[in-house]
Amino acid sequence: MSDLHKSTAIEVSERIRSGDLSAEEYLYSILERIKRVEGKIHAFVTVAEENALETAREIDGKVRRGDDLGSLAGVVVAVKDNICTRGIRTTCSSRMLENFVPPYDATVIERLKAADAIIIGKTNMDEFAMGSTTETSYFGATHNPWDLSKVPGGSSGGSAAAVIAEETTVALGSDTGGSIRCPASYCSVIGLKPTYGLVSRYGLIAYANSLEQIGPLTRSVEDCALLLSVISGHDSRDSTSVDLPAKDYLKNLPDDMRGIKIGLPREFFGEGIEDAVKDAVLKAIDKLEDLGASCFEISLPMMKYALAAYYIIAMSEASSNLARYDGLRYGYRDENARGSFDEVFSKNRREGFGAEVRRRIILGTYALSAGYFEQYYIKALKIRTLIRRDFERALKDADVIVGPTMPLLPFNLGERIDDPLKLYMCDILTVPANLTGCPAISIPCGFKNGLPVGMQIIGRPFDEDTILKVAYAFEQSTNYHKLRPPI
Repeated sequence: MSDLHKSTAIEVSERIRSGDLSAEEYLYSILERIKRVEGKIHAFVTVAEENALETAREIDGKVRRGDDLGSLAGVVVAVKDNICTRGIRTTCSSRMLENFVPPYDATVIERLKAADAIIIGKTNMDEFAMGSTTETSYFGATHNPWDLSKVPGGSSGGSAAAVIAEETTVALGSDTGGSIRCPASYCSVIGLKPTYGLVSRYGLIAYANSLEQIGPLTRSVEDCALLLSVISGHDSRDSTSVDLPAKDYLKNLPDDMRGIKIGLPREFFGEGIEDAVKDAVLKAIDKLEDLGASCFEISLPMMKYALAAYYIIAMSEASSNLARYDGLRYGYRDENARGSFDEVFSKNRREGFGAEVRRRIILGTYALSAGYFEQYYIKALKIRTLIRRDFERALKDADVIVGPTMPLLPFNLGERIDDPLKLYMCDILTVPANLTGCPAISIPCGFKNGLPVGMQIIGRPFDEDTILKVAYAFEQSTNYHKLRPPI
């Protein structure tokens, strides 16, 4: 009973389907684990215990009746708090949406429910997904389970921390510039940003529409493939959703690496990358070569412009998306505010949004303003095209591109929060996949001073099979994915 919370999604669903384990019993083990460790980590904004118990009892009823069960039967899923869940508070970790309860489910939530998963609650995040540390949350920072004084990464820090602390079986995050892969690296879990258009964004509260994707955070590559199989697929309610047939990613996980060609961009191993990170990733690349892959150096010359282009595009889209939060139709409202529309509107937004969100709205509004639109936003879009061409050229010769996920080891809470430029630099290796739309996965590849290091594998658009195959081969030949924090 005490070790049930350690189970993988595949183990849980098989045991529940066979009748060997009840969904309610498994859920109680997770709830007990949350009560034991959540006070130290603060991974959740909302724990939906009653809803989860109701779902677990429904699943057990299906087992007793002999009804067909979905592929995630009884699997507990934590959901980032910017994905709409009907009847469960969805705050974006912001005062602006502190009491917002959506009247509908996001498409990914509908698919989880159809697969008989159990939604355990909503995880903490950087406010409106703007950050790399989960420190900008209105509800307080999440702590890294490996070292409670360190950041867990962001913006999906709550999801990653909950997964490695075994407060959930798997989790969903969203990735706009690295927000799944960054915390996956810092918490030593698997985090996948799917190809843009593979997973429906309907019900994801928008930050930067042309960049963001919902994806899985798990403790094994098999669980990642299983969860991706459930949430991916066309959705007519999302105009950016690509009409492709559904796929079972679990079927394509052989660990044979022979014939796989890996490109190593020199820009991913240059200035600004900590030696500890570089050494761990190069050691992991040696392991991939031992497994039969061929590795060679490549160059992505436009990478040097990626961060600047990303932040102009992301902030511009955020400025437009967040204009709807005025406190008059919905969202935080100062009931004592008096004055003109502009005065009340400004006061609501000043009090409803945190400093980082306000900063990005102001910068984005500036980049879109008359006289600067072509100088900044249009130029950034042109750079984006050049970066995409770099990746297209590289991925003609290479099956995947491999490098570090993050340039630094996890750093102290509070260390960079007052220096936005230092924080933005943390995204240097993750934003290219969002600008190009390519799929990218972060997998655990080592430790330094007890802190995790992640390796990033980037693939061709809609070729999640290959990056999962490389990730699985590495995982099966190492034991990093089996290690757990002493919490």
